Amino acid sequence: MATKKSTESASKKAAPLEDADHPPLGQIIRQERLRLGMTLDDLARLSGVSKGMLSQIEQSKTNPTVTVLLRIANGLRVDPTRLLPSPTQTPRVWRIIRSNDERTLFPANPGCTIRTLSPLDLEKQIEFYELTFAPRGELVSAPHYRGTEEILTVANGRLIVKSGENETELRKGDSIHYAADVPHQISNAGHTPATAFLLVWYRN
Repeated sequence: MATKKSTESASKKAAPLEDADHPPLGQIIRQERLRLGMTLDDLARLSGVSKGMLSQIEQSKTNPTVTVLLRIANGLRVDPTRLLPSPTQTPRVWRIIRSNDERTLFPANPGCTIRTLSPLDLEKQIEFYELTFAPRGELVSAPHYRGTEEILTVANGRLIVKSGENETELRKGDSIHYAADVPHQISNAGHTPATAFLLVWYRN
């Protein structure tokens, strides 16, 4: 009987993920999957982890190895730490992008530089950029995924925004919300540099 009690006690201690302050790992994975609109079949295909194993993990019937967790995170296109349980008093997300981080700078069309202000693993979900235009610089974009929309705010200068057949000029402080699943373009209409902030929202 002592052996049985010891085994039961050890079993209880081996399941800290069920603590009230720590959502189960399987629950976190399921929430991320549903947030992205994925089925178990989708995640199995993208991660290389079998549908049966994913189901067992989401139901907290088994815990994944580090290797399996990394594959699941890769399939969900999130940082693995996003899937790890954390105390409720600690922010689940806390990431900083420094202004001098050159890895966030990308040349776009001639006369336009893009600085990423959102984590790279959120690409194709929601993206936030700072756009810097030289005089007469422009950013020409092909249609994004169906349903994609953009919100642009001009920090300084004058910009012309085109979306499909629509076109308008914006000045400092102006904002615009437009469809980005059609050909669209942002151009500096002035003879001085211009800066804007762009939010790309992949709705589907």
